[in-house]
Amino acid sequence: MPIYLEDRKLVKQLVAGKEQAFNQFFVENFARLYRFILPRVSHDEEAAKEVVQASLSRALEKIHGFRGESALFTWLCVIARNEMVDGVRRNARYRKHIVLTEDYPEIQAAVESILAPPTDDPHKHYQKYEMSRLIHVALDRLPPKYGDALEWKYIQGYSVKEIAARMELSPEAAQSLLARAKRAFQDIYSSLARPVIEEAIS
Repeated sequence: MPIYLEDRKLVKQLVAGKEQAFNQFFVENFARLYRFILPRVSHDEEAAKEVVQASLSRALEKIHGFRGESALFTWLCVIARNEMVDGVRRNARYRKHIVLTEDYPEIQAAVESILAPPTDDPHKHYQKYEMSRLIHVALDRLPPKYGDALEWKYIQGYSVKEIAARMELSPEAAQSLLARAKRAFQDIYSSLARPVIEEAIS
């Protein structure tokens, strides 16, 4: 059985949190994985980039499980195949989430910077992933009724009237709750995302 020593070395450095290893991981694999995915998504370049980003991010989450029994790139291709079906849906979900940040100019500026014409810059792709991840973290930190209301409104597309019925509130009370929930979300998200925002707009 082949032993992929260089891949194991890189993975060990990733697990240790080495920034140079992180950069190497993205630089060495982004373009290769993009070429692997592109023909499998009907040459949709945007969809391919989204799947690559999701695949590399998912790989980093699972990197402790890499044993070096296959090449690192082969392992990434397996992850990418599992991500392809969800690629377009994930992109749409991300863009719906961005509605939650529209009232904060500094957040919107960062989002616009990250969603600017696509590049192969691995750091930009990581920033985009991190902004999306922090949106989920902020939602999770809200009181359950706030998180539910925002998910129903901005992700699932329910009307205020439908949300009111689900929460057994009047439409006016539901609208007020949504406004409080959005303010609470923005306060939490702005605090969490400040380092990413400052880097994106610097």
